[in-house]
Amino acid sequence: MELAKPSSVFAIQDHQSSSPPTPIWKTVVVASIAAGIQFGWALQLSLLTPYVQLLGIPHKWAAFIWLCGPISGMIVQPVVGYHSDRCTSRFGRRRPFIAAGAVLVAIAVFLIGYAADIGRVSGDPLHNTIKTRAVAVFVVGFWILDVANNMLQGPCRALLADLSGTSARRTRTANALYSFFMAVGNVLGYAAGSFSKLHKMFPFARTQACDLYCANLKSCFFLSIALLLILTIIAFATVHETPLNRADIAVVEAGQPFYSQMMNAFRQLRRPMWVLLLVTCLNWIGWFPFLLFDTDWMGREVYGGTVGEGPRGRLYDLGVRAGSLGLMLNSVVLGLMSLGVEFFGRGVGGVKRLWGGVNFLLALCLALTVLVSKLAASWRHSLGGELHPPPIGIKAGALSLFAVMGVPLAITYSIPFALASIFCHSSGAGQGLSLGVLNLAIVVPQMMVSVASGPWDARFGGGNLPAFVVGAFAAALSGVLALTMLPAPPPDVPNTKDERTQPSS
Repeated sequence: MELAKPSSVFAIQDHQSSSPPTPIWKTVVVASIAAGIQFGWALQLSLLTPYVQLLGIPHKWAAFIWLCGPISGMIVQPVVGYHSDRCTSRFGRRRPFIAAGAVLVAIAVFLIGYAADIGRVSGDPLHNTIKTRAVAVFVVGFWILDVANNMLQGPCRALLADLSGTSARRTRTANALYSFFMAVGNVLGYAAGSFSKLHKMFPFARTQACDLYCANLKSCFFLSIALLLILTIIAFATVHETPLNRADIAVVEAGQPFYSQMMNAFRQLRRPMWVLLLVTCLNWIGWFPFLLFDTDWMGREVYGGTVGEGPRGRLYDLGVRAGSLGLMLNSVVLGLMSLGVEFFGRGVGGVKRLWGGVNFLLALCLALTVLVSKLAASWRHSLGGELHPPPIGIKAGALSLFAVMGVPLAITYSIPFALASIFCHSSGAGQGLSLGVLNLAIVVPQMMVSVASGPWDARFGGGNLPAFVVGAFAAALSGVLALTMLPAPPPDVPNTKDERTQPSS
């Protein structure tokens, strides 16, 4: 039996539904903010691990630092989503949170880039193994960065859903555009990180405490800040929101503690949202082993190297660089596929079938990592102990897996968020809270994989393959549930001519 929705939710949903879809170019402008966000994420993934070692952070501490992403996502996105649904600022509901997130990203990136310099000014010796003060500044900046990114992503997607009105097609298109710009940000970030002379654009970046690598990192982050702020300012200047009137929020919320309201909203989520959360959770259990260890897999299993000095260390570095090329190919396919989500969805009979089908593709790709690894190991064994990079066929096979996995990644970055926005129209939550709740189905698997993958891999002899196999089974199960249990979204209702031409407020 379905619970009745509180009148406050009716008011908020009515406010959302009353706005017709806006011109598509405004959706593109808002979605483009994802490029600025993802530029920073790509730099974070590709450059910060060596920077952490430069500051002298022990490996066992680094694992705890990287946990801040899922922890902040688990807390920040639902809270920010809840309050953005009810924000009565004259600037709108979502824009204040997006602006605050962008400013916090700029502050965080400054702290990370200048951690070594601030530590030196504060008293860190130049040649200390662990630069204690610099590490403290870096950790603070890193946590602020993850909190800020989570503040940005939820309200951005919620604003896209608001701009789409009640049109399921426009909602899917908006999220596909967001996925496309994420791919653009990835390509820009990986390209900037691979260019070793970028620091020449900012000669002041190199200091006594900051070597060439550090200066290059600073320069990349300067570009990241500039891109994010420019895209955010353009979006704010061209896309406006109708402020939410306090009268739209029913008196039933008055006097209720915040967490009581949150729990009420959770309890009133209906079956479509719960199934969506389950499918998403399994989907990300499939994704995270590869996303966390893809370049390490190339260095260890494909190239046969090990972390450290010597010939095997050089092989490992070659493998990591090849993995970076694979990530670039993945991002290109991700961007192209994002533009075709709507087309392919119609071709297979709906986004539900599309998501289920690509989850099986993800499972197949993860299973094929075992085949590629075994072929590489067999080839090394035939050399009788000589150390050489794998032949072109094995490298091409590994890079092909990176590229093909851009197809299911495009769907993962768009369809679940579109479905959450669509389902929330008949659920007990607003856009912001629904997307924040969906994020829980992403960060919880990330924490599970981060904590369990190491012991699980060690139990079966080390390496990354055991976690990849678990991911393959999870992805396949996610595909089965998407096809059999996930409700189909409501059919699209064509917009009237007035709705297509009416400008946003």
